[in-house]
Amino acid sequence: MQNWKEEDLFNWLQTNVYPDLVKARNQMSRWDCYAPLLKHRIELKCRRTHYNTLLLEKKKYDAMLEESDKHLDVPVYINSTPKGVYLFDLNKIAVEWEDKYLRSTTEFGNSKRITKEVCFLKLEDGLLLYP
Repeated sequence: MQNWKEEDLFNWLQTNVYPDLVKARNQMSRWDCYAPLLKHRIELKCRRTHYNTLLLEKKKYDAMLEESDKHLDVPVYINSTPKGVYLFDLNKIAVEWEDKYLRSTTEFGNSKRITKEVCFLKLEDGLLLYP
């Protein structure tokens, strides 16, 4: 799990958790993949560092819930860290929003900072999928 990319996480999930997992058709969608049997609409995130809370942006959260409601799906957020893979059913978690001054993107070498509305998901509110 050290230095996993989203492709690695997708492949691990497809092999170990969701044999029917398919990628989102639109690469720019607010969700990454879908598991038709369980109707899980999934956003993936890979963290290089392990944290006791995992950040989720409100824009992504809102888009996931809206799309899931439209199709009667379960909105799921799955994070990998060097210490494990964690699944969060966003319908079952109470979140508190706060503004944070963060990099506009975590990839692509962009160091510009903007204010984002985010929540921090506690690991104990999720399901440890691995190890």
